[in-house]
Amino acid sequence: MENPSAAPFRGLLRDIRGRIPCYKQDWVHGINAGIRILAPTTYIFFASALPVIAFGEQLDRATDGTLTAIQTLVSTAICGILHAIFGGQPLLILGVAEPTVLMYTYMYNFAKGRDDLGQRLFLAWAGWACVWTALLLCLLAIFGACSIINRFTRVAGELFGMLIAVLFIKEAIKGLVNEFSMPENENPNADQFKFPWRFANGLFGIVLSFGLLLTALKSRRARAWRYGTGWLRSFCADYGVPLMIVVWTAISYSAVDSIPAGIPRRLSSPNPWSPGASSNWAVIKDMHKVPPLYILAAFIPAIMIAMLYFFDHSVAAQMAQQKEFNLRNPSAYHYDLLLLGIMVFICGLFGIPPSNGVLPQSPMHTKSLATLKRQIVRKKLVKSAKKCMQKQASMSEIYDNMQQEFTQMEMNNIHHLPNQSLKELNELEQFKSLDLRSPATNMNGNAFDPEKHIDDLLPVRVKEQRLSNLVQSLLVGICVAVMPVIKKVPTSILWGYFAYMAIESLPGNQFWERFLFFFVAPSRRYKVLEDVHTSLFETVPFKTIAKFTLLQLLYLLVCFGITWIPIAGILFPAPFFLLIPIRQHILPKLFKQEHLSELDAAEYEESEALPHHKRSFSLMESEANVGDKAQEIEEDVDDAEILDEITTRSRGELKHRPVHIDDQNQVEKQQP
Repeated sequence: MENPSAAPFRGLLRDIRGRIPCYKQDWVHGINAGIRILAPTTYIFFASALPVIAFGEQLDRATDGTLTAIQTLVSTAICGILHAIFGGQPLLILGVAEPTVLMYTYMYNFAKGRDDLGQRLFLAWAGWACVWTALLLCLLAIFGACSIINRFTRVAGELFGMLIAVLFIKEAIKGLVNEFSMPENENPNADQFKFPWRFANGLFGIVLSFGLLLTALKSRRARAWRYGTGWLRSFCADYGVPLMIVVWTAISYSAVDSIPAGIPRRLSSPNPWSPGASSNWAVIKDMHKVPPLYILAAFIPAIMIAMLYFFDHSVAAQMAQQKEFNLRNPSAYHYDLLLLGIMVFICGLFGIPPSNGVLPQSPMHTKSLATLKRQIVRKKLVKSAKKCMQKQASMSEIYDNMQQEFTQMEMNNIHHLPNQSLKELNELEQFKSLDLRSPATNMNGNAFDPEKHIDDLLPVRVKEQRLSNLVQSLLVGICVAVMPVIKKVPTSILWGYFAYMAIESLPGNQFWERFLFFFVAPSRRYKVLEDVHTSLFETVPFKTIAKFTLLQLLYLLVCFGITWIPIAGILFPAPFFLLIPIRQHILPKLFKQEHLSELDAAEYEESEALPHHKRSFSLMESEANVGDKAQEIEEDVDDAEILDEITTRSRGELKHRPVHIDDQNQVEKQQP
């Protein structure tokens, strides 16, 4: 991206020129995916709709019913549809986020205490704040302010992602605690609000929340299950999470005849056809009634909202198109910010809270499409390889055939980008080293198996298209019409889903992996290398990793603490802007450049698991020699642990393990 001081409109024109050639393919790729596009669409629909409903309930309580889940759903649907059709980066998911809820809460409390505003003109005054916000966002887009995004390195992105995950966990815990408490504006003499039933409601809520969390996490990883056919595992992985929401909602009705009504507590929202539910759609006719002084005063919250949206929207877009996703199409930060300004203006005129790019839904959307693309590519390559093997083709012929298939698929994606390098099309070169003999006759275990090897060697590819975003936005809009059905979902299931979203956003976050590394015993750090791991564990000393991670953790706690400050909490993006000078001027003085380039790498780099006999002791403290550390490891192993390794768990019988041919050859080489 260009320098912020570049001429006006340059960034916008560059984004438009870059995305126009991709527009047709964005629709073609989505249509060509066929029925398979439903899996990521359904997955991201639930990830988008449920938090929006929760934030709508929060707004309902904070604004005395002026804004409800109906308005948050309508805003998410309208903005999502507009962005899916006209947006630059269609992978970006839009929705009403908690910062918007906080801002509208503060604005409502301000307006309610003013006689010349009050609840009657609150939405009209908020509409003027949206007009000012839209103007500021458009100016930021026109003058190229988004060029600052390329200065946000991995440190900022991972910190922001971790903060969002922590906030979701906080909301989940807060929601579960509230399941035991007395709701506001309810009759304390009602049976369901007496202490025994409130306690029962809380316990039932814990069961539903953790039940959804555990089964959702398990079903999402169904493709790695040992049991079940391939289609069943794929179905559970693709549709397991929404299916678990339905299952646990059904379980919540299992004892409905023996408990008071209202246990467990369920989502609450007015129906769209209820009296007064649509009174704010024509708020534009009241905007002229706002006193001129308050119209000018609306510029103050508009500045804070514009800063929030500029940061949230841009970082969400950045994390949706991280380098490790290998996206082919260019970014469009300036254009998307301009479109966001237009959508904020529309929402203000209709009296609904605006939507912006959200986390962790945006990178979750990209990851789900990466899985879809991998399935499509894998299916075609396996079919090609098996067809050649039936003809008894050589390994070279199989490779050439697969390479042609792979190249054709890649060229269909990038033919419109003449400067795109084709070097990644040679990633299947590793197939040439595989043995074509069948696994039954191949004694070294290196036989070519299309089902196994193609799955291991496929690079990350994302199905870049607009259809999934458009369909999930339409489904969010349909939620308004089926609100009576949605209100049957227990609130405790919502808290479990919040925790699921937080946990699901952690894999691939290098900060999280380094944090977990703290809790690995020094004598067991070599085990990290025996699994897939981030490459810096092999290249950066442990003390340096610990120092860098502790600094990040401290900064995360500061940012999280800011969100607890009542009015200043909306300024939580400010510390992330400070990370730019910190990264450029302070961190290079605290860490060596070669270590900093690994700890703050532009992309996540994984290393393969190392065999047990090749494990490295580079993770140990550097001042000790390898021999001493090896002795320390041997001494740290407990006798009971050895017994567990060599006996069966149920009957305590000794396990008989055949000697692997590679281990036998290794022993023979060591013998004189």
